Amino acid sequence: MRAIVAQEKGRPAELVQVPAPTPGPGEVQIAVAYSSLNYKDGATVMGRPGFVRSYPLTVGIDAVGTVIATGEGVEEPAPGTLVVLNGAGAGESRPGGFAEVTTAAAESVVPVPESLTAEQAAVIGTAGFTAALAVMAIEDHGLAPGDGEVLVTGAAGGVGSVAISLLATRGYTVVASTGRADSEGAYLRSLGAARVIDRAELSDGPEAPLASQRWAAVVDGVGSSTLAAALAATRYGGIAVAYGLAQGMDLPTTVLPFILRAVTLTGANSVDAPQDVRRRAWELLGAELDQEALAAMTRGIGLAEVPAEAEVILEGAVRGRTVVDVHA
Repeated sequence: MRAIVAQEKGRPAELVQVPAPTPGPGEVQIAVAYSSLNYKDGATVMGRPGFVRSYPLTVGIDAVGTVIATGEGVEEPAPGTLVVLNGAGAGESRPGGFAEVTTAAAESVVPVPESLTAEQAAVIGTAGFTAALAVMAIEDHGLAPGDGEVLVTGAAGGVGSVAISLLATRGYTVVASTGRADSEGAYLRSLGAARVIDRAELSDGPEAPLASQRWAAVVDGVGSSTLAAALAATRYGGIAVAYGLAQGMDLPTTVLPFILRAVTLTGANSVDAPQDVRRRAWELLGAELDQEALAAMTRGIGLAEVPAEAEVILEGAVRGRTVVDVHA
């Protein structure tokens, strides 16, 4: 089969021919139809350290396809089931989705909702799954649409795009922060953003540990001083959901937002989410994600185009979601 494989540490992954993996106990074998390109994929394809844990390894953290065989002890999903795999070690410690066939732990895959096609599920991918986790965290925190504005940073990326659409569909007032406000403003408003602001308003961090209260909730993929500034301006009892560190993994803030304003900082972890959380997130995506908005944020490439696109996504120049047809 064709697959994009990381052969050794520090070396870019390559499109090669390799034997198809077979399922072990508790695993399923999947005939992959589509994958998607995420920031983490860009890093692994380009050979950046810190992601792939064993070599050689097929990369790609997403896969959507049909179960074609099951290992010992697996009753569900049965062969013939269309499933989606996000994270769970795929492309890091287990075979990933940039391949025509892959394997996964049965407990890590979820049947694709009937309202979605295989391609749509791949477009959503880990980015959309992460966005759903963030929206669920906001909902579980008890914040209602009328409680104030929700800030989404890194808004033009995959997670940000899906988060804006989901939040807007639910009636939240979304403020989108991006470094490409001039070029992406119309796109972000088309997804449902009420306002678009330049990331410069946040990227230098707060001048004081606390700022004027602006945000009822925050969905952040930037980290560092941007998240610090967002926390300083989060309203009493609000919540910030962090999922990325595009600006850096540091957090130059104080405990004051947490002590004086009872702000909650939590994370959206798409890799280790248990089966019940995965199912809930995909039920939300199948029921509430605006499919016109999904189409507007989608572009498609073939498997052979992934290495070139990996460079583009690492430069922060990708809008929305990139779906990968593994047979093209």
